Amino acid sequence: MPNLGGALLGLAFATTVVAAGLALLGRNGERRWVDRSRYAVYVLFGLLTVCVVIIEVAFLSDDFSFDLVAGHSSIETPTFYKLAAMWSSQEGSLLLWAWVLSIAAAAALYATRNRLREIVPWATAVMMGVVAFFTGLMLFAPDVNPFSSTSPAPADGVGLNPLLQHPSMMIHPPMLYSGYVAFTVPFAFAIGALITRRLDAEWIRSTRRFALIAWTFLGIGLVLGARWSYTELGWGGYWAWDPVENAALMPWLLGTAFLHSIMVQEKRGMLKAWNASLIVGTFSMALLGTFLVRSGVLQSIHAFGDSTVGPYILGLIGVVLLGSTALIVSRLDDLRSPKRIDSLASRESVFLLNNLLLVGMTAVIFWGTFFPLISEFFTGDKASLAAPWFDRYTTPIAVLLVLFTGIGPLLAWRRITWATAKRAFAVPLAVAAVVLVVLLAFTDAGQRPWALVLFVFAGFALAGIAQEFWNGASARRRLSGGSLPGSLVAVVGRNRRRYGGYIVHAGIAVLLIGIAASSSFQTNRDVQLKPGESTVVDGREVTYVRPTVDTTAEYLQFGAELEVEQEGGEPTVLRPSKRYFAPTGSGPSGIGSYFQGESTSEVGLKAGAGSDLWTAVSPNLTEVQKQSGAAERGFRECVRGAPGAPEECKALGAMMKRAAADPSLRPAALAQIAKLQSLAASQIAGTYADSTAAATFKVIVNPLVTWIWIGALIAFAGALIALWPTRGRRRGVPVRTEADALKEAKYREIRDAELDHAAGKLSDEDFAVLDAELRREAVEILDRVEGRNGAAGNGHAGNGDGAAGRGEAEKVEQS
Repeated sequence: MPNLGGALLGLAFATTVVAAGLALLGRNGERRWVDRSRYAVYVLFGLLTVCVVIIEVAFLSDDFSFDLVAGHSSIETPTFYKLAAMWSSQEGSLLLWAWVLSIAAAAALYATRNRLREIVPWATAVMMGVVAFFTGLMLFAPDVNPFSSTSPAPADGVGLNPLLQHPSMMIHPPMLYSGYVAFTVPFAFAIGALITRRLDAEWIRSTRRFALIAWTFLGIGLVLGARWSYTELGWGGYWAWDPVENAALMPWLLGTAFLHSIMVQEKRGMLKAWNASLIVGTFSMALLGTFLVRSGVLQSIHAFGDSTVGPYILGLIGVVLLGSTALIVSRLDDLRSPKRIDSLASRESVFLLNNLLLVGMTAVIFWGTFFPLISEFFTGDKASLAAPWFDRYTTPIAVLLVLFTGIGPLLAWRRITWATAKRAFAVPLAVAAVVLVVLLAFTDAGQRPWALVLFVFAGFALAGIAQEFWNGASARRRLSGGSLPGSLVAVVGRNRRRYGGYIVHAGIAVLLIGIAASSSFQTNRDVQLKPGESTVVDGREVTYVRPTVDTTAEYLQFGAELEVEQEGGEPTVLRPSKRYFAPTGSGPSGIGSYFQGESTSEVGLKAGAGSDLWTAVSPNLTEVQKQSGAAERGFRECVRGAPGAPEECKALGAMMKRAAADPSLRPAALAQIAKLQSLAASQIAGTYADSTAAATFKVIVNPLVTWIWIGALIAFAGALIALWPTRGRRRGVPVRTEADALKEAKYREIRDAELDHAAGKLSDEDFAVLDAELRREAVEILDRVEGRNGAAGNGHAGNGDGAAGRGEAEKVEQS
C-alpha cells in the first residue's frame, strides 16, 4: 500500500503540471485546451482522494509499515482519533492541504466553466502551481512523504499526543486548513484578472462565495482552537497570543476586510486596488500560517517543531508577494476608478475605514508576533512581547470596529441626508445611552473604561441591527401584507447576503462582549486545600471534598471532587483532574515513566449564561512518586531473582531468559511484564485516594465567557444564510454566463436601493436620483448584452437573442 500511495502521489504531481500547461495553451481563447485542463483538475481531485483514503485505512488498520502511522498512532489509540491522526502530523497535513485545494479548484472551475473565459486559464495555472508546490514538497523534500515506509513494521506505534485527543481536534485542523486553502481560489482569479486586465467586478462575483467559505472555515477553526485551549490546556484562557494562533487570525482579519471591500467594487466600481492588495495579503498570510507551524522559527505549542520544509514555504511566500506586487503596480492605471466616494456619511466610506482598522490590527499583530526575530536581527537578543502588549494595542482597534459594525448597516450607499440620519440613528443612540447609564449605576464597569466603551458600542450595534430587521420586515409587510414574522422571513430570504451579513455583525458584537467581560472582570485565584477544607472565590464557597483516582492501561488520573455552593443556588460538584500518560510503542515501561511523559489537565467546568466557574488541579504526588520509585527497584530485584524473591518473580525471570534465546516468546514475556507493572501502578495510584496532602487548585470565575461561543454560533449562522443559494439556483437555474451575472448584480443593487428607501435610509429625493442612475446603468448593461448577442448569435457571450435583451431593457425603464 505505501508503494501504491507513493505512485498515486507522483501521478498527482504530474497531473498538476499537465493541467497548468493545458490551461496556458488555451489562454488565447482555445476552449478545448481549457476544458481539458479542467478535466485534468477533476482527475487530480480523484487521485488525491485515493491517497487520503489509503492513509486513513492505514491508520484504522494499524498498518505500522507506514512511518506516518507508526509515528502518530498506536494500537491503543481510540478509533475516533485514528481518523484524525493524519493531520496531527506534518506529512499528513501537507497531504490535507493539497487534497482540500484540489476540491476547491475543481469546484471553482466547475462553477466558472462557461464564464470568465480570459481569466480562467491563468487562474487554473495559479491554483495548479500551488498544488504542484505542495505535492512536490511531499515527493522531493526530505522526511515529509506520507507514504514513506519501514520494513519490517514495528509491532506498535508511538501513539497520538494526548493533548490532541480532544473532540475539537477532529474538526479544528481541517477547518483551519480549509480556510487557508479556499483563499487560494479568489487569489488565483485575482491574478488572472490582473494579467488579462479584466478588472471589473466579475471575478469578484465568481469567487465571492469561495472567499466567504474560506472566512467561515477559518473562523470555525479559530473558535474551536480557543475552546480546546479553554478546556484542555489547564491555564484557564482561550487566547494566549501564541504565534501560530496569531498566524491564523491575521488572514481572517484581512479576509474580513476583503469581504467588505469587494462589496464597494460590486456596487460602485471602486477600491479595485484595495481588493487586489487585500486578497494577495490574505493568501500570503495563509501561507505564513502554514510556514510558522512548520519552520520552528518561533516557539509555539501548536507547531510541529523544526522542519525541513520551512525554507521552501518561505520561498513560495516571497514569490507570491514579489510577483503579485509587481503585477499590481504594473496595473495601477487599470485599477484606478473614475468614481469617488460621494459622502463621508455613506456605507462605502465606513467600509474604507473598516479596511484601515482591520489592516491596522493585522499590522499590530504581525509586529508583535515577529518581534522576537526583529529584535534578534537588530540587537542579537530574542525578546518577545507578552499578552498585555497585544491587549494594549488591539483593544482600541477592536472597540472602533464594534462601533463601525453598528454604523455601517444604518447608512445607505452613496449618500444619506441629515434628516434621514437622525431617524436611522435615534433608536441605537438611545439604547447605547441606556446601556451606559445602567452599567455605571449597577455594575463596576466604570473601573474598566475600554470594556465600558465596548459594551456601549455593542449595545448601539445590536440595536441598529435589530432596527434594520424591523424596518425591513415592516417595509415588506406594507408592500405585500401578511404577518410581521412572515414578512421578516420573506425579506431575509430575498436578501440573504444583506441580512446574513447583519447576523454575522450581531454575532461578532456578542462575541466581543464575551471577550471584554471575561478578560476585564475575571476572578483568578490559586489556592491550596486539604480534603475537607474550603475557600471563598467571588462569593462562591469551594470545598475540597476528597481526592479521586482513575487508572487505565493508557494513563493514571489523579483528581479531586469539589463542592461549590453559592447563596441562593444548589450545590455543584466539579471533578477536575490531571492525567499522566504511559509511553506507547516502546514495550513495557516502568511505573515512574507515567510521570515523565505527556500529561493533560481535565478541567472541572460549570458553564452558565452569566459566568463560568472553571477549576483545575495540580495534585500533590510526592508520596505516590516515592512509592513508584520503590516499586521500580523492587521489580528489578524481582526479575533478577534476588534472595527472598517470590516464586512468581523467579518464574518471570526464567520466562525473560527463554524469550532472550527464542524471539517468538518475546511478545508473551512483554505482555506478562506489562500486566504486572500495570497492576502495580494501579495499586500505588490507588493510595492517592486516601491522601490527606494539600492539592493546588486554580479557580477562575469568567463572566459572560459563554457568550463568546454563542456569538460565534450566531456569526456562523449568518455566514450560512449569506452562502445559501437563491431560490433560482436551488431550482437548477444557475447563473451561467457573465451577462446573467451582470444583470443579477444590477437588479440586486436596485432592490437594495428600494429596500433602503422603504426602510427610511434614503429620502424621496435621494432615492429618485439613485434609482434613475441605477436603472440607466441597468439599461446600458442590457444594451451591451444585446450587442454581444447580435454579434455572437447563440454564442457563449450572450444569453438569448437581441429581442430578449430589448424586452428586459423596456421592463427596467418602465418599472
